[in-house]
Amino acid sequence: MAQPPRYTDSDREADDTDAGLDLVSSAGTPLWVKVFGIIAVVLILLFILLHLTGRGMGGH
Repeated sequence: MAQPPRYTDSDREADDTDAGLDLVSSAGTPLWVKVFGIIAVVLILLFILLHLTGRGMGGH
């Protein structure tokens, strides 16, 4: 049985079958996660501030 031909690195560079697979960088946090985190922190700080001033959650 014949063995398949061996490809060198230069042959692989010429082959563009996997071109476009690296469209999205996996390094870093997505922008929507950062925005959601900032909104969550602001809401938590607002909640704490309201409770410390005595104006939060009605008549507790």
